Amino acid sequence: METAGETFARAIAAKDAAALRAVLSDPLDFQALTPGRHFRAGTATEVAVEIILGRWFAPARIDQLCSLAAGEVSGRGHVAYRLRVRAWDGDYLIEQQAYYDTAADGRIGWMRLLCSGYRPVLEP
Repeated sequence: METAGETFARAIAAKDAAALRAVLSDPLDFQALTPGRHFRAGTATEVAVEIILGRWFAPARIDQLCSLAAGEVSGRGHVAYRLRVRAWDGDYLIEQQAYYDTAADGRIGWMRLLCSGYRPVLEP
C-alpha cells in the first residue's frame, strides 16, 4: 500500500494539482525551507497550487522521478524523492525530504519539507 508521502511525491512528479490537494488535509500545517525562502501555508490549495506548482515547479518540465523512498520515524511519516527537470537553460536535479503526520482520513495534516533547490546535472 502506498503511503501518503509517496502519493504526495508522485503527484508533484506528475504536476497534478488535484492529486496534491487530495492527499493534503484542509486546514493544513505546512512549512518548507528552500535555498532562498521559508514557506508557510494553511490550506491544501495554497500548498499545491500556489507554492509547489505555482512557484517551485512552474518554470520546469518534470522529466523523471529519479528516486523515491518512504519510511517512518516513530509514527511520523518520512518521504525523500529526487526529480530530474528541464528548466531555463538546462537539466537540473531537485531533491526534497519531508516529514509528515496524517489525519484519521489518511491525508497529510502536518508537514515539514526541505528542498535542495535546482542543482545543475553534472554529466560525467
